[in-house]
Amino acid sequence: MNKHRIKWWFAALALIGVMASCRTLPEADKLPDTPVKANPTVENAKGTLSKAQTAALLQRRWANATGDLKQLAVLEEQATGLPLIAGNQVQLLFDGPATMREMMAAARNATNSINLETYIFDQDPIGLQFAELLMEKRRQGVTVNVMYDSVGTLGTPQVFFDRMREAGINMVAFNPVNPAKAKGNWSINNRDHRKLMVVDGRVAFTGGINISADYANSSLFRSRSKPSKVDKNKVGWRDTHVKIEGPAVATLQWAFVNAWVRQEGGELAQRDYFPPLSPAGDKFVRVLATEPGSHSEIYKSLMVAINEAKKSVHITSAYFVPDQQVVDALIAAAKRGVDVKLVLPGVSDHGLVMYAGQAFYEQLLAGGVKIYQLQVAVLHAKTAVIDGAWSTIGSANIDRRSFIHNYELNIVVIDPAFGRDMESAFNEDLRDSKEVTLEAWRDRPWADRVKEWAARLTEYWI
Repeated sequence: MNKHRIKWWFAALALIGVMASCRTLPEADKLPDTPVKANPTVENAKGTLSKAQTAALLQRRWANATGDLKQLAVLEEQATGLPLIAGNQVQLLFDGPATMREMMAAARNATNSINLETYIFDQDPIGLQFAELLMEKRRQGVTVNVMYDSVGTLGTPQVFFDRMREAGINMVAFNPVNPAKAKGNWSINNRDHRKLMVVDGRVAFTGGINISADYANSSLFRSRSKPSKVDKNKVGWRDTHVKIEGPAVATLQWAFVNAWVRQEGGELAQRDYFPPLSPAGDKFVRVLATEPGSHSEIYKSLMVAINEAKKSVHITSAYFVPDQQVVDALIAAAKRGVDVKLVLPGVSDHGLVMYAGQAFYEQLLAGGVKIYQLQVAVLHAKTAVIDGAWSTIGSANIDRRSFIHNYELNIVVIDPAFGRDMESAFNEDLRDSKEVTLEAWRDRPWADRVKEWAARLTEYWI
């Protein structure tokens, strides 16, 4: 099956089933806006820091930060119930080639275990190379556990996964399309959209990049000469990932193990999945691993950060179909003088989603939000940087599917230095994007307006 038709096929499946009750997102007016304490809860490899230790550490790390990062961190903790984790090194991986190089290098150096969770695992040059590497590590005695989503891999031949299983790799197909093959609870509408690899329990990778050659091309993103006309069938994909070392890796490892157990993937081979982890850097990380029926921690985190923004809200979103509360929060930020900019797709692999998102453009533009469409690549990144210090990278799109139906994984990094790297990436996106003005948008063809209206009808399921 053509993989670019898979999402359409899946949307139809979900719509046909209606999937029982329609869950809703948290009410924005119930999100915290007053901190209940001065400092957030901070953990490291040895456990929760005392109030005095936390205050001293935050003073050292955030002394030169603009804005009140402590207040933002406390409000985010109140909304999500999750602590900050100190002592991490976080490397921003700006595109597919850099990510694939780093992930394969880490896998080659594995001596104990490799845990991989992915939405898409293609049988293409990159997928085949990755599979060969995993099988070679298994032959060397490394335990390899792979969980892949059954809808995300509909276009991948089963023999591809069977070959890895026969090589001794433990394989789990997440929520099989055929319910007869499922174990435990089954729902076609709940997908594992996470992208996570943990090596030896010491280094982790997460973000938006799947195991596919789509991401392996340079995507023209850093090319000195930009094409005058974009052929959407030839450009690569623009995405973002991170490499993490330090105590936060244990939390990410736990997210994998928990998902494996909930899918009844069988008992994991006895390995040291949780080795002692020393501080590897100075970054504060919050890990947000959500699932259907959870408390929408990723959504709450983003909303709190937008509501608390003082200077800037810069969002890069591949599949942008916000609920009205997100739209209202972005407009409210713009009206109080915050620089609100969105980089959204100009070239998309999923026209239905793009038109559903564009249905919000006029309201956002009229409210002072600036919108830019990336021209030189298929946008797949899911990132935000707010006030140059609060950043999020992960698998979750700004849509109901990610916030309500899927298993998703985002990390939040609260750090001005990392924020500068994120701003640099955002500004490079801006240079390769075309601004959408309110005047030009109101002059768009009526055919596009009809497509937007039709796409909005399916926004809960797409």
